[in-house]
Amino acid sequence: MGLMHQSCLVFDSGIGGMGVVQALQSLKPELVIDYLADTALYPYGEQPDDLLIERIVRLIHAAYQQLKPDIVVIACNTASTLALPAVRAALPVPIIGCVPPIRWAGRVSKTRTIGLFSTSATARRPYVQQLHADFAADCRLIVHGARQLADLAEQAFLGKTLNVDALQAELSALFAQPGGTQIDTIGLGCTHYTFLLPELASYAPQAITWLDPAPAVARHALTILEELSARAPCERLAALYLTAPPQGEADFSQAIRRLRFEKWDMFETHFLNTQSP
Repeated sequence: MGLMHQSCLVFDSGIGGMGVVQALQSLKPELVIDYLADTALYPYGEQPDDLLIERIVRLIHAAYQQLKPDIVVIACNTASTLALPAVRAALPVPIIGCVPPIRWAGRVSKTRTIGLFSTSATARRPYVQQLHADFAADCRLIVHGARQLADLAEQAFLGKTLNVDALQAELSALFAQPGGTQIDTIGLGCTHYTFLLPELASYAPQAITWLDPAPAVARHALTILEELSARAPCERLAALYLTAPPQGEADFSQAIRRLRFEKWDMFETHFLNTQSP
């Protein structure tokens, strides 16, 4: 069936999932795309795992009850690696996750040395090493948990001037590791980094194939949507919810209009207190 009037909920801790929104809009402009950002707990990497799992499930379940999407995309590596099974158990619709593109990097690298930019939380989780062992064991994997990149990406999304010194410091921290000069492919292990891709490519000290998973996640979500049975059509405008007000509201409102969101609203915290999966 076609995608007219189908809807998708995209979830992230901040603006990272907007890269997936961009890709979905480019591929299927008629799709109604709702967005929920848990800005109150951004960045997720500084929160305890148990707290995050419970909160992610409760937030997405509450949003599902309110918005009734046909599909949910967890456009956050940390949230996906932690809570994907629990969210799938709580909801009756397909749930698409986002994981570091290590398998993809292993397929395209010629030097067999691949890099990964991720958050500190993703970098320290065994999940990354398991992906390496399962899908790119013949490659050397060099990981950098870049604390500043997500913040820089948020600024880039808002149209702010980029702190080039901070960007170059994160690039240097990856390439200066043993074997770093052999890296020919780098995966983006945090969806926020989509908004830094031009700058990362420009300031990298060597030629690199950059892998942004956002378009692949969008294509996968659309493939799943095509296979779903018809439901009641979604006749409303797309909704954008935050769990805490944005810093620089005027800049944020201007940025989201570029992605066809007319406004943002606070997610109803009292709703969370009355709904449970």
